[in-house]
Order: sequence, then structure tokens, then C-alpha cells
Amino acid sequence: MGAEYHLPSKPETVHWGFWDATLAPVLKVKSGDRVRIDALSGEPEDMPDGRAEVVEGHKEVHEQNERGPGPHFLTGPVYVEGAMPGDVLQVKFLDISLRANWGWNLQLPDLGTLPEDFPEKRRLHIPLDKEAMVARPPWGGEIPLRPFFGNFGVAPDPSLGKFTSVIPREFGGNMDNKELIEGTTVYFPVFNEGALFSAGDGHAVQGDGEVCLTAIETCLSGTVELTVRKDLKLTMPMAETDTSWITMGMNEDLDEAAKQALREMIDLIVRISDLSRQDAYSLCSLAADLRVTQLVDINKGIHCVLPKSVLP
Repeated sequence: MGAEYHLPSKPETVHWGFWDATLAPVLKVKSGDRVRIDALSGEPEDMPDGRAEVVEGHKEVHEQNERGPGPHFLTGPVYVEGAMPGDVLQVKFLDISLRANWGWNLQLPDLGTLPEDFPEKRRLHIPLDKEAMVARPPWGGEIPLRPFFGNFGVAPDPSLGKFTSVIPREFGGNMDNKELIEGTTVYFPVFNEGALFSAGDGHAVQGDGEVCLTAIETCLSGTVELTVRKDLKLTMPMAETDTSWITMGMNEDLDEAAKQALREMIDLIVRISDLSRQDAYSLCSLAADLRVTQLVDINKGIHCVLPKSVLP
């Protein structure tokens, strides 16, 4: 096992609303090392009143950091020694935990899946029970929590410059994929020396689609094991659980996102089995699920989930 590090969320370790390959790394690690990453969620107007917990560094980041074109707080970047363009960074989530006893949900005019039906702005603050691991929304009942990071990945191709944190792309970013929970391994194509990994946008729980614009957004901590893979080549992120493979598609057109996720899965099946592309296509029709990742981040998302048990 490699070395272990802790990366707190504070002004010098957080970038607000953007990805940028020119950002200096805030931590350097070796392949196989583990990093405990603290992440923030909530701009100044999202903060609650009363007895809600305010985590370390949150107010300081609001006061000292400059906001980019997006709303997300990203902790990093982490430079992983040995990672070079064309490699793959393997990110295994060893644990994910809540940092606060509250989350928030937002609707905004002209955004979300049904802006014509819901033109008003609404922000809810929702209590989170960290022991029972449930949310208690204001309309009653309980929602079991399933925390994950909505926005994480490697630094983008330098040609993108200072790129908004809103739009997911081939480097990852605002994927908002609820399958990427504790125990999941995510693989990213590398575009810069050191890979430059960052993470943020904690979600306490989210439905497929994230239809009204946000999940229950909250502050999280997570431990990742970062490993450079020179034996893999990817053009898009993909993920692996104990039981499934997950490929992803991202496009403004949902049909095109579905085609991309499906093609990525067919490519994966051909790489890891003896199946032809045509057999892999049939297998996807029989056993793979195309799920709507999110509908609200300009590039919409589809993820394709294939049980490992169906592979020969």
C-alpha cells in the first residue's frame, strides 16, 4: 500500500467554478498513494441559517477565492507522478462520508428539465442525519442517502483553457453519475503530465436525471487511491464496480450521448473478451442498461451498465 495524505478544503487548495490545466498542483503523490479529499458545496447564497454545521474552510473560500464560470468548488489538483498524456488514471473510492448535517436543492429559472413548467427560483435546505444516513425533506418522509462526488476528474486538454465546471466532458468533470459511490473505480484518460486530479460537488443522494437541476448538494470527504495505468487507453471515462462495468456518453443531444455510451461499452466488451463487435452489440441489447445520468448540465449524460456475470 502506498502513502496516505489528507487534502483539506481551504482557500489555497480549492478552485471555484472551473477546470484549468495550468493550475499548479496543491499536492504531489506517487502512483498507488491514497488521498483523503475534503470538498465543499454551496456558494454564499446557498448557506443555511441556524444550527447547520459550517465545515472548515467554507467561509474562508467564499471570502478569499475568485469565482469562475461555474458554481462548483473543486479540491485539488493532485499531481500523480508518472502520469503522462495518453495514460489512464485509475481512481478508486475507498470511502465517502458526509461532512455536514445539511444539504441543499435548487431550482432556477430557464434551467432544469422542465423550465417551462417551473419558472420560479427555489432553494431548499434539507436536514441530513449522519447516523441514520437519511435525508428528511420538508414535505415529510425519509430518503436513504447514497453519497457520491458529482464533479471530479483530471485536468482537461490545455486547448480548453479555463473551462467551466458545469459541462462534463472526456476529462470527467460534472458527470453527476449516481453509480460512482464508495467502492467504485473510475478510469480517466490523461491529458496532462501528472493527470492533475480534482474532486468536489458532493451529493448526498440523487435520482437518475437530476431533473430539477441539483441533487441534495452537500459537503463530503472521500478517500481515493490514485494509480497510473499505462496498460490502458481510453477516450472517455468509464467505471467498474464489483459486479458491473459502466461506460459513459456526454452530448447536448441525448440520443448522441446514448450512442456514445453504447459504443464505449461495445469497445470495452471487445477488449476484455473474445466477442466480436456484432456479438457485443447483441449482448448489450440483451443485458446492458442505458440509464439517463443527468439532463441539466448542457452536455446531457447517458451511462451504460453491464453486469460482469454475463461476460463469457
